[in-house]
Amino acid sequence: MKMRLFSIILLAAITYGYAIAQDNKNTLPDLQTAESIFFDPTAEKEAEPYQFSAPWRFEVGYAQLNHRTQDTSAVYMHGVRIGATVDFILPHNFSLQTGALATFTYGQNNQHWASISQENAQINILQHNILQLQLTIPVRAYYDIKLWKELRMFFFAGPQLQVGLTNYDIINNQTAADVTAWLEQNNILTTNHERYLTRELYRTNIQFGIGGGLEWDRYRLQAGYDFGLNNILRTPVLQNQKINEWGWFCTFSYRL
Repeated sequence: MKMRLFSIILLAAITYGYAIAQDNKNTLPDLQTAESIFFDPTAEKEAEPYQFSAPWRFEVGYAQLNHRTQDTSAVYMHGVRIGATVDFILPHNFSLQTGALATFTYGQNNQHWASISQENAQINILQHNILQLQLTIPVRAYYDIKLWKELRMFFFAGPQLQVGLTNYDIINNQTAADVTAWLEQNNILTTNHERYLTRELYRTNIQFGIGGGLEWDRYRLQAGYDFGLNNILRTPVLQNQKINEWGWFCTFSYRL
């Protein structure tokens, strides 16, 4: 009898304790002190205030330049781009980037000349092996979109200035003697030379580029295309000849 009474009392105590716990768990907040998010579950938390910063990045990657004439591509040049950039963080997911990058490229072009004494022009070739080093200074506007956690997608657009440091042309002269003489009489170089020093090219090239990429934490992968806006050919061989330097790049950068 005593055991039955004790069991009844213990069961009642457990039941009462469980009811009190559930009541405390389900208690609604005081409507006078509850935060506004309680009344609107879809409301997002207040965004963090804007804070200016200017992080630096180390950048390295591939670059391809294309010297374009009026109706064809004169030469494709392939190489590397390496340097440092700085991002000025602006409100509303915008930023402004500038910096200094070295672009080193190499290209080859076979230039055919009509034979003076023979009908076959293909045997008269000036082979140009071009080594080019430029200083690239971009001014890009960036806009990024958060995808998931630290993963972001971004787009950019803006001008960049390229300053030619050296452009060396190593020539393999495969023209006949009479063709070589005619070329030299018309001030067309048939031996190795520096194209900036011989006033063949302008050093300054202004481009406008667009592109985009992905960013994870401190790492960024981007690609873009730059359109040459001005003529870089200083001494044309043909009448009204022009050269515009276009190009695309794919680079990897790390935020310091």
